[in-house]
Amino acid sequence: MGLELYLDLLSSPCRAVYIFAKTNSIPFEYKEVTLMKGEQLSEDFGKVNPLKKIPALKDGDFTMSESVAILLYLAEKYKLSDHWYPANLEKRAKINEFLLWHVNVVRPLMVKDFWLKVMAPTLLQRNAPAEKLEAVAQEFNAALDQFEKIFLQGKPYISGKEISVADVVSFCDLVQASRTGQNMFEERPKIAAWRQNVESHLGMELIDEAHKAALSAGSYSKDSMDPKGVEWLTARVKLLLP
Repeated sequence: MGLELYLDLLSSPCRAVYIFAKTNSIPFEYKEVTLMKGEQLSEDFGKVNPLKKIPALKDGDFTMSESVAILLYLAEKYKLSDHWYPANLEKRAKINEFLLWHVNVVRPLMVKDFWLKVMAPTLLQRNAPAEKLEAVAQEFNAALDQFEKIFLQGKPYISGKEISVADVVSFCDLVQASRTGQNMFEERPKIAAWRQNVESHLGMELIDEAHKAALSAGSYSKDSMDPKGVEWLTARVKLLLP
């Protein structure tokens, strides 16, 4: 049995895994798990990932979740070019440092921004208070300052002259955030230049393929959901807007 990746390309972490596997010609079977229908909550999927989250990986009898862990597993297993996840201890440590910072700082802000601006109006029929949106925007700007000044520092890529797994993770999240009004590319030339470098390496055909569903407004309409999905998604929104 070959590699199976359980994904929904509406999810930024899923897109990162998909793009990484495709750009490195890693053979895999794509297993669609539709978030808007709550399919990740099913008993069958729970056998793959008891946490009932995507992305998830199944490689023979081996299973795992968490997008960054999956990316590192793929880099190691398929012995990819060293620049993706360097063997050098210090270079690898700096990539790990960035990845941990990103998933603990940038990604939660991206997720909160998306849920407040897109999912709250869809599911609760009301807009998030302006002060909540402004608070997220200020936190996002502070995080982008750190990204630009501490991690990127004007380099072509996060780890230096060559692309790494860190760039794929960050790129997918920041592209999604830009679609909800976070203007990190228009207002920050160094981040814009980094984006162009990543796009040049990965290729726009693959990037557009991976982002097609996420950039379609209809993908987030109630018509795309079933009752189980509506229930699960509404519960999540109410954590932000009781």
